[in-house]
Amino acid sequence: MAVTGAARNETAGELGDLPVWDLSDLYPGMNSAEVEADIAKAESEAAAFAAAYKGRLEEIAGGAEGGAALAAAIRRYEAVEEVIGKLMSYASLVYSGDTTDPARAKFYGDVQDRLNTVATRLLFFELELNRLDDALVEAGMADPALAHYRAWIEDIRLERPYQLSDELERLFLEKSVTGRGAWNRLFDETLASLRFEVGGAKLTLEPTLNLLVDRDEAKRRSAAEALARTFGENLRLFTLVTNVLAKDKAISDSWRGFKDVAAARHLSNRVEPEVVDALVTAVRDAYPRLSHRYYALKARWLGMDRLNHWDRNAPLPDALDRRVPWTEAQATVLSAYRGFAPEMAEIAARFFDGHWIDAPTRPGKAPGAFAHSTVPSVHPYVLLNYQGKTRDVMTLAHELGHGVHQVLAAGQGLLMAQTPLTLAETASVFGEMLTFQAMLAKAGSPRERSIMLAGKVEDMLNTVVRQIAFYTFERRVHVERRGGELTSERIGEIWLEVQRESLGPAIRLGEGYETFWTYIPHFIHSPFYVYAYAFGDCLVNSLYAVYRKAEPGFQEKYFAMLKAGGTKRHKELLAPFGLDASDPGFWKMGLSVIEGFIDELEADGRGRA
Repeated sequence: MAVTGAARNETAGELGDLPVWDLSDLYPGMNSAEVEADIAKAESEAAAFAAAYKGRLEEIAGGAEGGAALAAAIRRYEAVEEVIGKLMSYASLVYSGDTTDPARAKFYGDVQDRLNTVATRLLFFELELNRLDDALVEAGMADPALAHYRAWIEDIRLERPYQLSDELERLFLEKSVTGRGAWNRLFDETLASLRFEVGGAKLTLEPTLNLLVDRDEAKRRSAAEALARTFGENLRLFTLVTNVLAKDKAISDSWRGFKDVAAARHLSNRVEPEVVDALVTAVRDAYPRLSHRYYALKARWLGMDRLNHWDRNAPLPDALDRRVPWTEAQATVLSAYRGFAPEMAEIAARFFDGHWIDAPTRPGKAPGAFAHSTVPSVHPYVLLNYQGKTRDVMTLAHELGHGVHQVLAAGQGLLMAQTPLTLAETASVFGEMLTFQAMLAKAGSPRERSIMLAGKVEDMLNTVVRQIAFYTFERRVHVERRGGELTSERIGEIWLEVQRESLGPAIRLGEGYETFWTYIPHFIHSPFYVYAYAFGDCLVNSLYAVYRKAEPGFQEKYFAMLKAGGTKRHKELLAPFGLDASDPGFWKMGLSVIEGFIDELEADGRGRA
C-alpha cells in the first residue's frame, strides 16, 4: 500500500483543494522492497558496528590516533542511526495519517519492534563513551574530526550521573515497546476512534474542538457537552493510562536518581531548573494582569457577566466569519516570511511545492499539528488539521517555522541537528509573530485591528498561561502519584483547581469540564513538554522586540541561531541578541508584550461594553 500525495483529496469548496503529503521521498510504500532492505541494512550494520567497537572504546581512545578513531566510530554510528531514523519517521508518519487503520497500526508496531531490537545492539556505544575518562576524551578533541562532535559528546556526558548498567539500560529499552510505547499507542488509537455526537452528527475530535470557536453559542455548548460526555464514558481508560505512565516514569526516575518529577525533562531540554522555575513564577504571578483581566473584558464584550468554559475561545461579536482558503493562507505566510528574509520564504515554499504538508481533517488522522524533522538526508513533513480559521493560518505559520528550523539545522548532521524543546519552539513562535504582524499591518480599521489583537492575545494566553497551567497540573499529578493511584475524581479536582487559578473568576467551569484533561497528548507522549511553549513564546516576544529596533545584522544572527541546531545552549544562542533567559527580568519583559496588547484592548473595549 503506497502512502503518497497520489491519494485523492476530497476537501474542496471554500477552502480549496487541501494538500496531502507525499511520503515517497522516504519510501514508496509500506510493503516496498526499500523498507525491508533498509531494515535489513540497519540490522546488519548494527551487528557489524557492535562487533567492531563493543568493549573496545577505551582501548581505541587511548591509541595513537585516539581522536580520529573515535570520530570514525561516531560517524559510523551516526550513519546507522540515520537509517533507523528514516525508517521510524516513515512508520510514524504513515501511522499518524490514520491511526485507526489496522494495516498502518501493524506496520508501525512491527517496524518499531524490529528497530528496537536494532537499537539494543547500538546501546553500548553511548554508555561506553560516557565511561571514558574526561582527560582521555579531552585529549582526543585535539583532533579536528573528534572536535566536530564536541557538542554532542558533551551533551550525552551530561547524562552520566543518571546512566545505569548496560544490562539495565538494555532492559529499559527492550521493555519500552511493551511498556510506555504500548500505552502511548493505546491512547492514540483510543482518541482517534472516539466520536462526539453534536446536533445528530457523529464527529471526530478535531471538528468537535473546532466548534468551540463557532459564533453560535448553542453549537459551542453542544460541542462542549459532547466532549464531556464522550470523555466521561472513557474516563476509566484515560485514568488508567495516566496512572500507569506516571508510575512508569516514577520507576525510571527512581532508578536513574532524578529527584524532581520534571528533572529528566529539564536535562533533556538542557535548561536549568531555576530558569524554568523563574518562568513559571513569572507567569503565575501575571495571571491577574493577563488571563483574568482579558477574560473579564471578553465577558463584557459578549454581554455576559461570566464566560462559560465553552465561550473561552468564542469569536468576538464583530469578528469576521470568513474562512481562509488554503491558497490565501499559503500566500499570507510566505509573504510574511519573505518580508523578514527571502531565504526564509524560499525554504517554506518547498513544503508546498514538494507536497510535504498534509492539511485536511479526516477520520483517524492524528489530531492537532506538528512538524516532523525526519532525518537530515531527507526533509521535514508538516501535519495540520486545516479548517480555515485565522488560528489555522497561525498554526501553518507556526509549523512552517519548525520546518524552516529543521531544514537549516540539518547541516549539523543527525546527532547534532536536534534542538532542545525550549529552543525548538523559538522559530515556530517567531514565524507566527511575523505572520501576525504582517496581517495586523493590513488591518483596514481600528476595529479590525482590535479584533486581530484580541485573537493574538487569546493565542498567547493559550500558549503561555494555558501551558504553564498544564505544567502545574502535570507536576501535581506526578507528585501525588508517587503516593498511590489517583482516581478519576482526584485528577479532575486537580485539573479544575489549576484551571480556576489560571483562567480567573470571569470563566465559569461547568459540569463536565473536569474531564478535559483527558485529550491532551503531551501529557502522555512527552511529560512536562508543555512549558517549552511558554518558554518559546516569552523568548520570542523579547527577540521580536530586538528585531523591531532594527538591530543591524539581526537576520544573519537569527539564521545562525537556527543553523546551530543542538550545538549551543540558550545562553550562547541568545547572547548575540543581548538576551539572557536566566535574568529574572527576561520573562517579565516577554510577558509585558501580552500585557501591552491587553492594555490597548482595554482602552478600545470601553466602547464595546
